[in-house]
Amino acid sequence: MTARGNCGTLRLVTTSEAIKLLEGFRAGALGRDKVLQAFQAAPVVDLGFAQVDTHRGLRRGFSEVIFGAGKTPDQVVRIAAKLLEHEHRVLVTRATEEQARALRKKFKDTVHHKLARCLAIERKPLPKRPGTIAVVCAGTSDLPVAEEAAVTADIMGNRIERIADVGVSGVHRLFGRLQSIQSANAIIVVAGMEGALPSVVAGLVARPVIAVPTSIGYGASFGGLAALLGMLNSCSSGLTVVNIDNGFGAGYAASQINALAAGE
Repeated sequence: MTARGNCGTLRLVTTSEAIKLLEGFRAGALGRDKVLQAFQAAPVVDLGFAQVDTHRGLRRGFSEVIFGAGKTPDQVVRIAAKLLEHEHRVLVTRATEEQARALRKKFKDTVHHKLARCLAIERKPLPKRPGTIAVVCAGTSDLPVAEEAAVTADIMGNRIERIADVGVSGVHRLFGRLQSIQSANAIIVVAGMEGALPSVVAGLVARPVIAVPTSIGYGASFGGLAALLGMLNSCSSGLTVVNIDNGFGAGYAASQINALAAGE
């Protein structure tokens, strides 16, 4: 959407501005033509190598997220720059060290979450919703995927409870944190090897549980396929499973669940 700036140029309307426009129209303070004009711009910016979706935040509640894998540092910087023209926040997942250096050079407020392999810019952080999202990690080797989920959910406006190294080989460790897990509005459980932990957790809570298989394990784990199949065949009812190593997808889904719990 576009609106007239102070100099008469067109610029994209932010989510908050769009809400004000619609509320103004409903209240009779703004005319139909003015509101329609704000919605007329194409919601895509063509960079040649990328079609940047500038209306993602309006449709989904959060702006387009940049998947860093396979992109050059310059491509990441240019996409981020375009998003920042219209949004207060940018998230890059699966970022490389080269991409991190390039984005930091251009935008000094870039935060590099090294373990999560994420880059975040928050010019205006979203207010935190009530309630928490628990991110439960089976083993220390699974932490990069768990942190990707935590960073994703955090920048989307959620409070995160991180619980690490509570896998089934020492399941008594899990029971010591059960109260925190049970009180969360959504639970992400990250595990490699045989992928048993999500089934255990899902059998102990009355909350949505999102299972994330990781590629951690020895030969017969087949790069996470064993964990994935184990989670898909779980006997714990209601367990939801995302793709192998997809912490981002789990964090995004958990954020949507928590938003519903908050009445959004």
